Amino acid sequence: MNKSNVRWPNSLWAAMTPSGPELPELTGTQQADVIVIGGGFTGLSTALHLREAGVDVAIVEAAEPGWGASGRNNGQVIPTLSRPDPEDIVAKHGEAGERFVGMLRDSASYLFDVTRRYNIDAEGEQAGWVQPVHSPGRIKIAERRVRQWSKFGAPVELLSREQTRDMLGSDAWFGGFWNRTGGHINPLALARGLARTVLELGARIYARSPAESFERRNDRWVVKTAKGEISGRALVVATNAYSGEFSKSLVPDIAREVMPVLSWQMATQPLSDNVRKTIIPGRQAMSDTHGELYFARYDARNRLVTGGAVVGPGNKVERIKARVTERLQRLWPQIGEVSFDYVWNGYVGMTTDFLPRIHKLGPNAYGWTGCNGRAVALTIPLGNELAKAVRGVPENELALPFTGPVPIVGHGILRKLAPLMLLVYRRRDAREMA
Repeated sequence: MNKSNVRWPNSLWAAMTPSGPELPELTGTQQADVIVIGGGFTGLSTALHLREAGVDVAIVEAAEPGWGASGRNNGQVIPTLSRPDPEDIVAKHGEAGERFVGMLRDSASYLFDVTRRYNIDAEGEQAGWVQPVHSPGRIKIAERRVRQWSKFGAPVELLSREQTRDMLGSDAWFGGFWNRTGGHINPLALARGLARTVLELGARIYARSPAESFERRNDRWVVKTAKGEISGRALVVATNAYSGEFSKSLVPDIAREVMPVLSWQMATQPLSDNVRKTIIPGRQAMSDTHGELYFARYDARNRLVTGGAVVGPGNKVERIKARVTERLQRLWPQIGEVSFDYVWNGYVGMTTDFLPRIHKLGPNAYGWTGCNGRAVALTIPLGNELAKAVRGVPENELALPFTGPVPIVGHGILRKLAPLMLLVYRRRDAREMA
């Protein structure tokens, strides 16, 4: 029942968030109507919506709820995908793509509504999300996204360079767009709050119980762990970027169709009120169009939570501190001296086309991967759709564009080489600005 064998990252969220509920390991032989593998946002949301419908559900989690990507990210609540726009999604997936776009459009508001409905204190601020453009030529991206998302009813607005400067407190960008429904949240507090909620609703969560395999036996799905097994009528696999981290044989095709990319997060000391009012004064979440992404948001204690990427040998923590310090002082000279109290990292699940992959794994069995840096908003309504699927809602009513798993050729080698893409992005960004 203790958590001594679960090592949490040295993150702002782990330091500031109350502990999660005490949870048992999976031992012996258990049963449920639906089994969910993975206690991150998707798994917890799936269980929440199943319990709202009165369905018996159990989560099998390798560590603790929120231990993986769900509790390690920046906490930006972004109701878009990172690269594909609505027309791209519809062109690839047709009517299912249209339903998915509708779900994505409303995803940020859906998340904040869930936290309000269940009184989950996760430091949520629905202040909007801004995507500024880092070069004059990139304004075409903002114009395209505003046009396409407006067509689908999203509350988006094109920003001039002057408006962007006023909104962000910096002359570094050339315009952009914003979505009023976005914002930011303490992601670990959200995960732990969802875990408490699903327990209160009658679900079970088994922690420190990595799923080793699952199989179809006597018309039921059987999930095995080191100390026990659990069977159920239906199954949802919600392991995303960590699909291959605990068991290489759990979902090998899914694990190999997503590239786990290490993303570094960091939090400054709290900014003074005078400085904070000049840097993103409206407290929006911000992530721009650089290949080497620039992003920032505030936490509830006025720390600027940002991050970046680092490649190569050496002390990576000190190197990324130096690099991001230079970046913040260049973007916002008024920030003065910068000191980081917390630096941590976690995997982002990237796909080759930057689209999530949603799969039918067999009778009443579903899985997905590929958050591409947009999991916080996406996963909460996605869990609702997966809950509908295992309850038998017809496929033509689901916002789930199903595909078959397509593993990346040479996945193991490419995973080792993937960090080098940062150098490519840096060169492209520099050439574009030149």
